[in-house]
Amino acid sequence: MQLTLGPVLYNWKPELWRDFYFRIAEEAPVDTVVVGEIVCSKRSPFLEEHIPAVVERLTACGKQVLMGSLTLMSLVRERKAMAELAAAEEFTMEVNDLSCLGMLGGRPHAIGPFVNIYNEAAAKFFVSRGAQRICLPPELPLSAIRTIAKSQPDTTFEVFGFGRAPLAISARCYHARLNKLSKDNCKFVCEQDPDGLAVTTLDDEPFLAMNGVQTLAYACTSLLGDIVKLDDAGVGALRLSPQQCDMVAVAQLFRDVIDGRLDAAQGADELTRVYPIPVANGFLYAKPGSTFVAGAGEVHRIAPVA
Repeated sequence: MQLTLGPVLYNWKPELWRDFYFRIAEEAPVDTVVVGEIVCSKRSPFLEEHIPAVVERLTACGKQVLMGSLTLMSLVRERKAMAELAAAEEFTMEVNDLSCLGMLGGRPHAIGPFVNIYNEAAAKFFVSRGAQRICLPPELPLSAIRTIAKSQPDTTFEVFGFGRAPLAISARCYHARLNKLSKDNCKFVCEQDPDGLAVTTLDDEPFLAMNGVQTLAYACTSLLGDIVKLDDAGVGALRLSPQQCDMVAVAQLFRDVIDGRLDAAQGADELTRVYPIPVANGFLYAKPGSTFVAGAGEVHRIAPVA
């Protein structure tokens, strides 16, 4: 089973973003890396000067590089930028907005987890349009994953295996609104929360995370203990979504469990030390996404952080 490092979803300082990928290139045991700003186009100019060096370093270190598209295009300049990215034959695009399919003209590409593929008919359609690998939405249960993956055995199917699961995208910027700013004059306040901003219930329990225009789960998805089941279901890759933690260590834990060098229970214990956020895998078992299903099938609610 392969490992994919998904795109950085948060607004990280450009130099930290660059150095993060440099370290991933040289130290992380991942096979594929998705690069690019996919959440908010206003962040893109800060990263553009670093992207060529990042792609060069990743490629030189043997990583396959995918260029992620925006998840939601609403402006003319955004459509133009994605059309230019789709036309760049030196890159393989990961499509996160269906508008990109027409821009690609049938050329080989990947599909990101933001495209709703919920059954084998939808998967077959995207494969017929040139999709060579598909990252399925994080809310799919194992039964659906198995059915879809087995229907297209020549396509690499990927599952969201680590990180705060992306749940929704909006044209409205929550970070700007919270700080009484307009979206056009947001002052990039999302940079203050490089791992997302927790959203709590009236009982003061965290249940979501805010990231500019994006809504994420508060709990960290971890399918470290479900690798055998996913492999049996035909899953060819797991996606690790960058968080504010040692992602090289996270990737190594997943690689060691996949390769049998580390027991899944030991790996899970170590993962909580690397990233001390409550974990969840409820979606995989058709349970609420904020729950964790242990190996024996027992369901636990996530524990709020004190």
